[in-house]
Amino acid sequence: MAEEKIGVVIHYWSQLSVAGVRLTGGELKVGDTIRVRGHTSDFTQHVESMHIGTETVDAARAGDEVGIRINEVAREHDEVFKVTEFD
Repeated sequence: MAEEKIGVVIHYWSQLSVAGVRLTGGELKVGDTIRVRGHTSDFTQHVESMHIGTETVDAARAGDEVGIRINEVAREHDEVFKVTEFD
Protein backbone atom coordinates (compact mmCIF):
# COMPACT_ATOMS: atom_id res chain seq x y z
CA MET A 1 0.00 0.00 0.00
CA ALA A 2 1.45 3.37 -1.01
CA GLU A 3 0.47 6.43 0.95
CA GLU A 4 1.38 10.09 1.37
CA LYS A 5 1.11 12.11 4.56
CA ILE A 6 -1.53 14.78 4.14
CA GLY A 7 -2.31 15.94 7.65
CA VAL A 8 -2.54 15.57 11.39
CA VAL A 9 -5.46 15.13 13.81
CA ILE A 10 -5.90 18.31 15.84
CA HIS A 11 -9.05 17.27 17.74
CA TYR A 12 -11.39 14.31 18.14
CA TRP A 13 -15.06 14.67 19.08
CA SER A 14 -15.96 11.27 20.52
CA GLN A 15 -19.70 11.98 20.78
CA LEU A 16 -19.78 12.69 17.00
CA SER A 17 -17.03 10.26 15.90
CA VAL A 18 -15.43 13.16 14.03
CA ALA A 19 -11.73 13.93 13.71
CA GLY A 20 -10.58 17.49 13.12
CA VAL A 21 -7.72 17.26 10.63
CA ARG A 22 -5.31 20.02 9.61
CA LEU A 23 -4.25 19.26 6.04
CA THR A 24 -0.54 19.90 5.52
CA GLY A 25 -0.09 18.62 1.99
CA GLY A 26 -1.91 17.46 -1.09
CA GLU A 27 -5.64 17.34 -1.68
CA LEU A 28 -8.30 15.18 -0.06
CA LYS A 29 -11.65 14.35 -1.65
CA VAL A 30 -14.77 12.52 -0.57
CA GLY A 31 -14.29 8.93 -1.73
CA ASP A 32 -10.54 8.88 -1.06
CA THR A 33 -9.09 6.30 1.31
CA ILE A 34 -7.19 7.52 4.36
CA ARG A 35 -5.06 5.84 7.00
CA VAL A 36 -4.92 7.26 10.52
CA ARG A 37 -1.83 6.21 12.44
CA GLY A 38 -0.54 7.11 15.90
CA HIS A 39 0.77 5.52 19.09
CA THR A 40 -2.45 3.57 19.66
CA SER A 41 -4.32 4.18 16.38
CA ASP A 42 -3.86 2.46 13.05
CA PHE A 43 -6.85 2.09 10.73
CA THR A 44 -7.84 2.65 7.12
CA GLN A 45 -11.19 3.88 5.82
CA HIS A 46 -12.95 5.73 2.99
CA VAL A 47 -13.79 9.41 3.43
CA GLU A 48 -17.58 9.49 3.32
CA SER A 49 -18.09 13.16 4.23
CA MET A 50 -16.06 16.25 5.10
CA HIS A 51 -16.94 19.60 6.64
CA ILE A 52 -15.20 22.92 6.91
CA GLY A 53 -16.99 24.66 9.74
CA THR A 54 -20.66 23.88 9.15
CA GLU A 55 -20.32 23.63 5.37
CA THR A 56 -20.18 20.23 3.67
CA VAL A 57 -17.36 20.07 1.13
CA ASP A 58 -16.31 17.54 -1.51
CA ALA A 59 -12.60 18.44 -1.47
CA ALA A 60 -10.03 20.22 0.68
CA ARG A 61 -6.36 21.09 0.27
CA ALA A 62 -3.28 21.96 2.29
CA GLY A 63 -4.01 24.66 4.86
CA ASP A 64 -7.65 23.64 5.37
CA GLU A 65 -8.96 22.26 8.65
CA VAL A 66 -11.67 19.69 8.01
CA GLY A 67 -13.96 17.51 10.07
CA ILE A 68 -14.09 13.89 8.92
CA ARG A 69 -16.46 11.29 10.34
CA ILE A 70 -14.36 8.27 11.23
CA ASN A 71 -15.15 4.69 12.23
CA GLU A 72 -12.58 4.31 15.03
CA VAL A 73 -11.09 6.47 17.76
CA ALA A 74 -8.42 8.97 16.74
CA ARG A 75 -6.21 11.02 19.00
CA GLU A 76 -4.60 14.44 18.71
CA HIS A 77 -1.27 14.27 16.87
CA ASP A 78 -2.20 11.09 14.96
CA GLU A 79 -0.90 11.35 11.40
CA VAL A 80 -3.30 11.14 8.46
CA PHE A 81 -2.19 9.58 5.19
CA LYS A 82 -3.93 9.41 1.82
CA VAL A 83 -3.73 5.90 0.36
CA THR A 84 -2.56 6.34 -3.24
CA GLU A 85 -2.09 2.72 -4.25
CA PHE A 86 -3.27 -0.63 -2.94
CA ASP A 87 -1.21 -3.83 -2.91
